[in-house]
Parts: sequence; C-alpha cells; structure tokens
Amino acid sequence: MWSALGAVLMAAFVLVACQELEIYKIDAPADLQHKIDSIAAAKPDTGDTTYLNIATAIVGPEDNSAGWWAYFSDYFAVPTNKLLHLEFINHGTGVNNWNNWNLAVTNPVERGGDGYAEYFLLRSDAFGWGNSDFALNMISQNYPPDGDEVNWDDFRATMQGAYVTMEVDHSATGSVYITAKAKGTNGVELVMTYQQPVSVTEDINAFLVCDGSYFEMKKAYLLPSRVTVVEDVNPVSIAVTDAPAAVEIGNENFWGNAIATVTFADGSTEQVDSVDIAFNVIPDMTTLGTKTVIVAYSKTKQGAFGPAVSTAYTLEVTKPIVSIEATDINYYYFSSDEITFKPTGIVVTATYSDNTTAVLENSSLEFDYPTTVSPAVGTQAVEITYVSPTGTFNTTSTVTFVQGASQVGASNFSTGFWGAHSANFTVASGTSKVFKLYVYSSNNSNWNSPVTILRRASLQEFAVVRMDNFGWGAGYDSNPNRVNTSDWNWDIFASSISSSYIEITVTNNGDNTASIRYDITYANGETHFQNYAGLAVDSADLTAALTVDGCYLVLVN
Repeated sequence: MWSALGAVLMAAFVLVACQELEIYKIDAPADLQHKIDSIAAAKPDTGDTTYLNIATAIVGPEDNSAGWWAYFSDYFAVPTNKLLHLEFINHGTGVNNWNNWNLAVTNPVERGGDGYAEYFLLRSDAFGWGNSDFALNMISQNYPPDGDEVNWDDFRATMQGAYVTMEVDHSATGSVYITAKAKGTNGVELVMTYQQPVSVTEDINAFLVCDGSYFEMKKAYLLPSRVTVVEDVNPVSIAVTDAPAAVEIGNENFWGNAIATVTFADGSTEQVDSVDIAFNVIPDMTTLGTKTVIVAYSKTKQGAFGPAVSTAYTLEVTKPIVSIEATDINYYYFSSDEITFKPTGIVVTATYSDNTTAVLENSSLEFDYPTTVSPAVGTQAVEITYVSPTGTFNTTSTVTFVQGASQVGASNFSTGFWGAHSANFTVASGTSKVFKLYVYSSNNSNWNSPVTILRRASLQEFAVVRMDNFGWGAGYDSNPNRVNTSDWNWDIFASSISSSYIEITVTNNGDNTASIRYDITYANGETHFQNYAGLAVDSADLTAALTVDGCYLVLVN
C-alpha cells in the first residue's frame, strides 16, 4: 500500500453531466480511488500550462491500413501531480469497434526497452487489458444504447472523424484517471472514463496506438493534476483463498499460504496482510478431524478501524505422514530458450500412519531444482523434500523433456497479450481444426491461458475468446443465440493452468456460425471444459489462430 500524504489537498472536477466546476475537498489520500464521476475537461486559465511539442502530427497511414502495434504517437511523459491534455481527430476503417484510438499507459521506459512494462492498454470501445491492477469494470461510458447493449453501429459512425479530447491525470495518490471525450461530426459526444493504480513517484508514459486507424494530432499540454485524494470507504466482505486443505497433526500453522481479499464499499478489492486479520475461531490442531477457522477484518480502505467483515474456511487435521511419493512427468518444449521451470505438474502423495493417502500442496514442498532450465530431450531428476512435525521426508520425480511441434510465447512467461501468435489455419465450411497443446503459465491470473482468434484470411477478426469464459469482437457480440458453457472451479482456475494438456476444437458449422471448445486436463488429472457456440463468422472465409498472455503454448500437432 502507498503511504499517506501529509497534507490535505484540494482538487477541482467537472462532472460529465454538469456544466459547472466544483471544488472537491478530500481528507485522506490513498492508494487508489475506484469511484469518481469524471475528470474536468476545461482548460483552466492558471498560467501554469506546459505546452508540449508534437513531433508526429499524423499518426499512422491515412488509408487506415495500420496493423496493431505498428504505428504510435509521440511519447508523452506525465509526472506525478500532472495532467496530460491531448486533442486529436480520430479516423478509422469503421469496420470494427477497435479501429479507432487506443491508449497505452506504461512505466517511463522506451517501448520494447529493458524493463519496459505496461500498466494498461485502453481501447475507445470501452475495452482494454493490463497488469494485475487492471479492472475492466472500472471503465464507464455513455455510448448509445441498444437495449442492454451498446449500439455499436452508431458508435462506429460517430467515431469517424470525431474530435477527441483526452486527459490523463497522474494523481499524487498513486492512481491515473482517464477521460476521453469524442465529439462526432454528427454532434454526438461520447464520453469514456477509467482509473487504475500507477507509480506514485515515477513518471508514467502515455501514447496512442493505431489499429486500422490514424490520428491528426492537434494539441498536447500539461496541467496540474485535478485528482489528488480519495474518499475512505468501509469493507463489505472478505474471502480466503489458497488456505491449506489438510494439515498434519502437530502442525499449528492453519493459515499456510492463504490469501485474504477484502472488498470495499466502492467495489474495489485488496489483498490484506494476515497480521491485520483477527481469527475469531482458532481450531484445535491437536486433535484429528475437520476444523473451522473464522477470520475477520475491521479496517477501512484508508486503514482506520471500522465495522468488521468475516468469513470461514475448513481444513482437515490428519494423522502423521510416514512417507511421500512423487509422480514422474513429461515437460514439453520447442524453443531453445531457457525454460522458467514450474513444478506444477509434479504430484506428491503422502501416506499417513493409518495407510490413507492424500496429495500434498506444492506450496508445502521444497523442490531442489534450478529456476531456469536449458531444454534438451532426455530426463532430469527433481529432488523433493517435505518437512513435517514428525520428521523430514524425501522423494524424487523424473522430468522427461519432450520436444513439441511449435511454440507460441516466450519460455519465461514474458510475452504480453497479443505478443505472439500461432500460424493461421484455414477452417473450411463444415470442418474442424483441433489444436493439441500443453500450456505453461505464470498462473497469476485467469487470462494467463490460451486465447483463440477467429478471423478472415485477411486477418479481419470475427471474435476472440479466452479459456476463462470471456470474449469480444463483432462475431462474439452480434449473435443473440451465442451460448457459453463451462464447468470451471473458479477458486483453483488460475493456480491450475500451468502444465495442463488442452485440445481446442474450432468448428466451422457452415451456416455462418462457428463453435470453439476447450477440453482441459490439469496436471493432477482433473478435467474441465469451456465451450462457445453460435459465434458469428463468414463460413466461406474462416481461419483460426492462437495467442497468449503471460503464458506459452507448446503445440504437439
């Protein structure tokens, strides 16, 4: 958490639906503000405006032929407590919602340089992605409605030639606030806002990205930040994940590597330290059986004591372990790059004094194996140690490295979203394409897993769907009969991705619809599926490809 600022700061806001400026006083600074009406759009006559040179006046080819991540505006550095104001004319193909402006907000390292990292990428169609702080539900917009959805035809029409005013406010509280107003030639004004935590000390970089679009840059200048502090809120719930399912008798650590996540009244969530948690019911770890642990948290978002929220979880206190045994595994690779080895696939089973058995959590084990491995066909041994209250147990797993047919993504999980793609495969009408692969993942988030793209041979996209029941694109949104089904256990989804075997079946139904099915076998043998039916495509011109985000895929076919 960021530390509190020492003084009460003032901020002025312009609300989206209002015409007057208001003074906004907030008592306590914080790590982020998850609820705010809007950011002021008027340029104040304060005499402290810093005008920025625009070196690239026309960003992207004027025929809208720019591919994704090929054409960029100038870098605009935004120091803490400064607001970047941009004005430009937006042009696009008008074919897809995303063929308009895209905004990247990054750390102050040149794109592609050593240490370069993105906070988030924000699209004009109220979509985006980013680091672990990115929250899609923090995007708000007033786009033309069509029932419960957006009228994307009207949106695309308004965006063609729209004059865009964009503000990137780097607050001293450690958050950035984005407001983008696009006024179309039809007189309609579209407003989108977003906010997310960023560094409170170092500059951030902001730049525009083309994607079937180009921009005429008009103005760029810096103003003092208008957003400096946030309102304190109470917690409304607490959830515990990754708590131990079983603990050997004599071990008093019933918390293990558990994570407590608190949700606050403004909708934000935060992982909290176990030292701030009260254990209202402490289990008796000296007797066997199922135990209940009740935890409570009673701090506001700013750290003041307030009303408590609580939850409970259970664990099993087992008899002493007498031995452990590990499975042997295959580890697939293709690239010659060093592998960031994750022992997710190794399953260690404990035998207890009553001859019952149970799988031990890998977090409770020590793996004597290098973090990075130079891949080569053959076998290598992994020494495994488990320290229990009654003694230390050792076993060995044999890892056999098997070379696959191709790979998508870097072997150290450094490939960001859309950073690598498989070959593009034609899926003729009435046929299916099956991708057989192993995924190795950072396991940080649900989306660190395979992503499937449906598109024309010209690469114009129909739909993009992830393994975790999420998708986008005209072909995903436009068919009212589209159906998503899955049988995930979301509590273990992210932690179970790495070392899974997956078959992705893309079927061209021949009626201008397609389906995509993920069949997944976790390393421990557990199986799940994710299915998308009724995706709108052109059956006469359909191809499929895979991409990644914080993972890599080794295809075996």
